[in-house]
Amino acid sequence: MSAAAPTRTGVFHPAYALVSVALVALITVIAFEGMAVSTAMPAAARELDAVRSYGLAFSVMLTTQLLGIVLAGVWCDRAGALPSLYAGQALFAAGCGLCGAAHSFGLFLAGRGVAGFGAGLIIVAGYVVIGRAYPDSLRPKVFSVISAAWVLPSLVGPPIAAWVTTTWSWRWVFWLVVAPVVVAMALVLARRGQIAGADEEVEQSSRDRRAHARAAWAGLLIAASAGALEWGTHDLTVAWSVGTVVAAVGVLGVAASAPLLLPPGTWLMRRGLPSVMIARFLLTSSFFGTITYIPLMLVNERGLTLGAAGAILAIGSLGWSAGSWVQGRDRWAGRRYRLVSIGGGLLCLGLLAVVAITHFGWNPYLIAVALVACGMGMGLGTASLSVLSLVLTPAADHGSTSSSLQVADVLGSVLGIAAAGAVFAALHTAAGHDIPVYVGMWLALSAVAALVVLAGQRIRT
Repeated sequence: MSAAAPTRTGVFHPAYALVSVALVALITVIAFEGMAVSTAMPAAARELDAVRSYGLAFSVMLTTQLLGIVLAGVWCDRAGALPSLYAGQALFAAGCGLCGAAHSFGLFLAGRGVAGFGAGLIIVAGYVVIGRAYPDSLRPKVFSVISAAWVLPSLVGPPIAAWVTTTWSWRWVFWLVVAPVVVAMALVLARRGQIAGADEEVEQSSRDRRAHARAAWAGLLIAASAGALEWGTHDLTVAWSVGTVVAAVGVLGVAASAPLLLPPGTWLMRRGLPSVMIARFLLTSSFFGTITYIPLMLVNERGLTLGAAGAILAIGSLGWSAGSWVQGRDRWAGRRYRLVSIGGGLLCLGLLAVVAITHFGWNPYLIAVALVACGMGMGLGTASLSVLSLVLTPAADHGSTSSSLQVADVLGSVLGIAAAGAVFAALHTAAGHDIPVYVGMWLALSAVAALVVLAGQRIRT
């Protein structure tokens, strides 16, 4: 079952079927949680008196996910994927349960942090399994299937979350996630022999114990720095304060630790793997910095219900699935870097359309069309970058490379959401009427997306 094994007929051939089902189950659970929580968060923020700190509920989870990602890279390189998968699922379920039981925003954030740490362990371990258990020719199709696993949760997650929130409570949205995680864990346990066998066929990582220790300490530093940045910006005012100083320290900490966790030359957009990492960073920062605040804008500024806002997000998710399916076609072998540039261009155009719809007061349901374009760009770009990262790395180092890719992914999301959150907190007024704030921050993020076009061209070696 190594990457060198001969190509079978497909992802769900009997040789791979149960491993594929286990991976799809895990991604489906995480996808449902992400989409459902985005829909339920406006209600949770109002009940917990945390509208001003709305973005913190997302960025805290991403911060602890950063730590989980870095530690999972070390763990998987040294012990294989299974320990990280087991621990990640247990922590993810526990964190969601804690969020549902929270009666204060602080406890709610603690639950989000635990769930984020678990998600980080799961994601990296899943990438390692893909890199070791499937041959090269099947990996694009595996990532296509994995991305498609977002479709059903993205379609049914927001409407279900809206119905559950209005019928019972937003708390049940979190509690409903726990049972599927238990089922996914059972699937992993059922195929533990096959996954462990794939790990055993891989040579020892090129990183020694000292390198792994450095990576772990750098992970702690970047998580702490990102946490300081988020805490300092979640209630930002346009004046110097303790929060402003903490945010500045966080920025310096991220700047110091990120180069230790990413390939040399990432921030200079050097050719090959460094450009893969920076492209992933730019994609997630622009996309998630925008989409996190779309439900809040639709509910508070346009008067839409939670169900309507969730439906708009669900329709937009179809584009992501379509983009992932396109990149999985064999015709793109050897030219996948072009899809990264195309994806960045589509994301930029979609974000500009969101800006225009918001600024000119057009029918808010048109945002669904704009999000289809954004999702198409993300599907083309992120899935292609996942494939390219494995192609450009020896199998023994798939753990560290997958960790670096996810660091770039989550760090982009953290900084994108933190930047948008800082702008929103500084300029938000209790009376509402924040349309100019949304327009300004989304216009800046569309410019970030445009840089992906250049990064895609730099991937080709």
